Amino acid sequence: MPDVPWRQEPGGVLVAVRLTPRGGQDSLDGIAPLADGTVVLKARVRAAPEDGAANAALLRLLADELGLAVRDLSLAGGATSRLKRIRIAGDPAKLIAILEKAVQPGGTAKLAPPRKR
Repeated sequence: MPDVPWRQEPGGVLVAVRLTPRGGQDSLDGIAPLADGTVVLKARVRAAPEDGAANAALLRLLADELGLAVRDLSLAGGATSRLKRIRIAGDPAKLIAILEKAVQPGGTAKLAPPRKR
């Protein structure tokens, strides 16, 4: 996988996420590049972006999809933005393996098709 939306850091992994609140369902929609070349994990939640509800729903969604406890995830940046940084605490090598498996075809997240330019 050439470009990924996560990077290893001491004590865990930092994941770049583009969140769509009021997305009709709670799901991970694979990885995709943004116009500036940044690669993100796309996610959508049913919750509205009010009083942190969408952020909390995102943390629950990621924990469920990755088989982790919600307490291991935290919002590291982007509280009021669609672009978020999520910190996942744990062994970075194990977390990266879980993330890679989740975005593989047939994994828990659907891999986004490449964008035409």
